[in-house]
Amino acid sequence: MKLKLTILFLFASLTMISQEGSLFELTPELMIGISAEANENFPDRSLQKQILLNFGWDHTNNPSEWSHRLKGPKTGVSISYTDYGNKDSLGSSFTLLPFIEFKAFKSERIKVLAGMGGSYFTKKYDSISNPNNQAITTDLVWSFRLFMYYQFLQSKRLDWRIGMGYFHHSNGHTRLPNQGLNSFLVSLSADIKKEEKPRVSPIRDFQRSRYPYLSFRTGYGANVLSNHTFNDKKNIYTITGEYGWVFNNTFKLGAGFYYRFYEHYYDYIKDDEFLVRDGKEFEEFKDNPWFNASNIGFFVSGEVIMNHIGIDAQIGLNLHKPMYKVDWRINEGWDHIPKEIPPNAYLGEFNTKFRMKHLISTRMGMKYYLIGMDKKPKNNVFVGFHINANLGQADFTELSIGYVYHFNNKSND
Repeated sequence: MKLKLTILFLFASLTMISQEGSLFELTPELMIGISAEANENFPDRSLQKQILLNFGWDHTNNPSEWSHRLKGPKTGVSISYTDYGNKDSLGSSFTLLPFIEFKAFKSERIKVLAGMGGSYFTKKYDSISNPNNQAITTDLVWSFRLFMYYQFLQSKRLDWRIGMGYFHHSNGHTRLPNQGLNSFLVSLSADIKKEEKPRVSPIRDFQRSRYPYLSFRTGYGANVLSNHTFNDKKNIYTITGEYGWVFNNTFKLGAGFYYRFYEHYYDYIKDDEFLVRDGKEFEEFKDNPWFNASNIGFFVSGEVIMNHIGIDAQIGLNLHKPMYKVDWRINEGWDHIPKEIPPNAYLGEFNTKFRMKHLISTRMGMKYYLIGMDKKPKNNVFVGFHINANLGQADFTELSIGYVYHFNNKSND
């Protein structure tokens, strides 16, 4: 249910960006490529084939400051159907994906597109009927797209483009296994334009600005602990504080701290599960279950704000996340082995991969601000949807609400 609401939020957000002075474009697109193996014995497959319809608004003529600072990007939403080359095991998918497209390398012909939304899959993992597809485990999953395009032919009504890029699908750690599906594709597309207004950027005289902000948010998320034994969803609660600077009412750079509490970790300790029992490796975790089920860290973040909509990413360092050691032991060890084998048969090793994921956290998603940045508000509130990860591996999906205070806005001469 949370993923459905998230997809609707993403769709509404990017299509609600102010359309004043913007040109509507319809872009049919064909893609072909390969899906990488998600696990050992991944099903055989032929080429992946995808057809898309992209509904977009070119903001070159939009008089807002964010459009000026971003050099007139395009925003919109794409609807697509994908055949993964093996109908029996991989099936097909239907995707709804809001996107933003920027000019790149100071060129009118080269564009970069990034988008995040959701997909419905017709086939998913089943331990009996479909055991070799460990990429997709739920009907609905997160989808992420990153593409680069080159416009090779232009006319009044049509702009022909070729492109290449990457598609990723993952359920955000709401059910395991969650290896994710990664695809590499090339495309052919054509922008179909309604030539009602010329593409001439209006004259805008925005002064450069820089001012500090202070923000707090609280979040609610959910994930599972392991594939077989602890594969029911439980809650994660987050509190975060952040301080930073807003540049030109469009870009944010900040730093802060986070505190997270994992119900799965707490219950594992309180229920005296295998790895925390007396005489076992982590028995000391029972001395303070709450603290050991917590995660504390610092982060830096960056955000692009388009009036009401913010797209942000952060990278953090975990100062305290002791139960991730248990998490790793289980998920990289015995829980991947059939359940009848004793749990002490094999445990994940604390290797370099573990140390990196234990140390580094990442987060990416979108915010909706109640008051648009065009009004330069002192006080604002927002709601957000994000995917949190251990380095690049999904940890949990989060819904958050927050408050931000902007200090005096002083323009730079």
